[in-house]
Amino acid sequence: MQLILLRHGESQWNLENRFTGWKDVSLTEAGVKEASISAKNLIENNIEVSTIHTSLLKRAIDTAKIVADLIEFPTRNIKYDWRLNERHYGALQGLNKSETASKFGEEQVKIWRRSFDIAPPLLSEDDKRHPKFSSMFKNVDFDLPRAESLKDVILRLNPFWDKYFKEMKEAKGSHLIVAHSNSLRAIIKILDNLSKDEIMSVDIPTGVPLIYNFDNNFNVINKNYLIDDSDLQKKIELVKNQGKVK
Repeated sequence: MQLILLRHGESQWNLENRFTGWKDVSLTEAGVKEASISAKNLIENNIEVSTIHTSLLKRAIDTAKIVADLIEFPTRNIKYDWRLNERHYGALQGLNKSETASKFGEEQVKIWRRSFDIAPPLLSEDDKRHPKFSSMFKNVDFDLPRAESLKDVILRLNPFWDKYFKEMKEAKGSHLIVAHSNSLRAIIKILDNLSKDEIMSVDIPTGVPLIYNFDNNFNVINKNYLIDDSDLQKKIELVKNQGKVK
């Protein structure tokens, strides 16, 4: 059995180095290309995808649909769940990461971006960035966040993950989740049993499939990205450097 984790392709706010969170932004031309390359890598590695799940955010949905089209997976069978959304960056949403590092310091920005249980500054209840003002989330039966730590993301992800992993074990095959940096970090923390300190060093590049292989008892055997190590490190460094002063 295989689980494929794929962060969406580069978005417009990735390009502009902004905290994106639940803001619904589109893929860049480079992001579309990343999604296409991801699909081609799956095909070249003879990976036949049985299921695709993604979030409610456009950048992940578009990535999932591009991949689905190219691997000939019916887009009507893609499943959507808000619990796979990116973490909510609260009052940081929309701010430039480097400019925020200049104002608050690189270490503080790293804590906001990568720590396990420290959330960014909260939105006020009347802030128009609050998800309660979006019709997209009107049917969500959950207290919509004003900001989230990774711990908060895991807590809201757990109901999805428990059901998903059970279904995945029953269906076997190869299963694709197209999501976001922090919802995928949450899954990686669970699968790899990482401590809250270890998860701080995990950065996920856009548009590169991460393959987890499981044994018959559903224990992780190994994992690997479908990209050359040198190219992977370059993409990871780009992610790390987003929170540094330019």
